[in-house]
Amino acid sequence: MADSIATSDAPSSSFQSTPPSRIICRVCQKQFSQYTCPRCNTRYCSLHCYKSHSLRCTESFMRENVVDELQQLRPDDETKQKMLDILKRFHSEEEMDDMDEDGWQISFDDLSAEEKKRFQRAVASGELSKLIEPWEPWWFRPSARTICLSREGTPLVQPLAKQETNASVLDDPETDQLNDIPPGPESPLLPVSKLSTNEPSPLLALHLLDIIYSYCFALRLYNGDWQSDPTGSAMVVLSMSSVLGQGGQPETVSEALSHCLQQTCSPAFRHMGGLQFGLGLVDDVVTLLLLSGSALICLLCDLRCLIQASERELKSKKSQKSKRVEIKSKLKLAERKIYFIMCWVHEQPGDAWTSLAAIVKAEKASAMEFTGNRNKTPRMEKKMEAGVKALIEEV
Repeated sequence: MADSIATSDAPSSSFQSTPPSRIICRVCQKQFSQYTCPRCNTRYCSLHCYKSHSLRCTESFMRENVVDELQQLRPDDETKQKMLDILKRFHSEEEMDDMDEDGWQISFDDLSAEEKKRFQRAVASGELSKLIEPWEPWWFRPSARTICLSREGTPLVQPLAKQETNASVLDDPETDQLNDIPPGPESPLLPVSKLSTNEPSPLLALHLLDIIYSYCFALRLYNGDWQSDPTGSAMVVLSMSSVLGQGGQPETVSEALSHCLQQTCSPAFRHMGGLQFGLGLVDDVVTLLLLSGSALICLLCDLRCLIQASERELKSKKSQKSKRVEIKSKLKLAERKIYFIMCWVHEQPGDAWTSLAAIVKAEKASAMEFTGNRNKTPRMEKKMEAGVKALIEEV
């Protein structure tokens, strides 16, 4: 006891000369220490004091080790690249998930050979047409009969942008119909005399028939949505139109319609309905002619936009240079022809289209007389399709 009192009353320097077994516990400061911490060399007397001391010691030890480890983790270029690859894969997976949520888009080229055959059979049989909501051509809408263009050929009424209209206007059916009508030219149409020093050919009306038919065919083929595939739509127009695609110059109504009907009945487009479908397109031509010159200008303007959209799309696609140049050349020539005929239509009197529509109706009536009953056998229908050209020429 005396030793204990003497030790506690001794100055701090006495601890240096005291044996280790007689040193006071640095934690509780009440008992003699019997143990030493291997980490910090702190003297302690019991397990309780060790735990109290160890918490502080362990936290300090872990903190020092973490700091040392972080300082040593200096990533090299390879480590950085691996991390970038991981982030890219993660971002790609997120995009794939978004596509799955929005609906996966697949093209015809993504199908296998057998899937392509089944798809084509489904198209030819009309099975797929049951899944598509029928499209109402804009030239059948009541608003198509009231299209107004200025003396320069530009629209008198401009459709409002969606952000500039309130909900009640957007829900108006008449507004929806107006927006479905292709807008006219944004800038005034030039006089034909400024586009060419020569007098316009008297056969331009026949060229117009060829172009109208080709436009109607493309829109019905794409269910009114040529914007979904501008290049594909443009290729259909060039294939159907002898004027735009082949530099043809039909000299009679029969010749103009004959080429279009032959293309409609060709193996490439026969799945659309053959001759009967082609005769329906002739009705479309008549309807458009009877509307007005303003409707024809809107049609030609829409067709020109189609060609221009295809040109822009081709610029962004990587394809064989020679092939791309050839297609772009055809599109550019077609665009110029369309604009020239649009300016020519703008200068024609209104009654000119009524007379032309009557001639086309007579041609169609003669073709219907030849086909007779629509419920012909497939073999008879093929014979009729093969004889379309001879039939119309005789008429």
